Amino acid sequence: MLFEELGLSAELLRAVKAQGYNEATPVQGQAIPVVLAGKDVLAGAQTGTGKTAGFTLPILQRLQSAGPARKIPRVLILTPTRELAAQVQQSVLDYGRHLPYRSLTIFGGVSINPQIAKLRKGVDIIVATPGRLLDHMQQRTVDLSGVEMLVLDEADRMLDMGFIRDMRKIFAVLPKARQTLLFSATFNKAVSYTH
Repeated sequence: MLFEELGLSAELLRAVKAQGYNEATPVQGQAIPVVLAGKDVLAGAQTGTGKTAGFTLPILQRLQSAGPARKIPRVLILTPTRELAAQVQQSVLDYGRHLPYRSLTIFGGVSINPQIAKLRKGVDIIVATPGRLLDHMQQRTVDLSGVEMLVLDEADRMLDMGFIRDMRKIFAVLPKARQTLLFSATFNKAVSYTH
């Protein structure tokens, strides 16, 4: 399936083309329309099959359809490791290059102060590891009350790594009415969704 058949905006298609892609992978072809429709998604596909673009592209499209950037985050993407957070952030930057949305990567092992400064300026998308995001929540430097879309990237790995308590604390402050996307390399089903 061609990316042009998935209902993506001209800005996103230009960014996809700049990355050298014309055809969507199976997980992208199945997930993108479902995410665009606002449904919750559970997707499993092997590493290297384009899962990240499978949620990044429709998230950017939904932000674009919803209007101008806001001060507080509308999208929260949780990953188990800082390396994965950096990869997801790069995907957001690559595909969102022609859009006005701001994103921020939040993980430990680096100074928290630059992250706080960027949060004060306002971001639309946060890509975070659970531990450092909790640090921000405890310091009241992040407001998650406007999150419309939650992505758990490699959700099963986060559970395996013992993040369940952290994740519960994060979920407790998120709006109940939100879209939730779970992507993993180890789920058995390709793509399933709820109405």
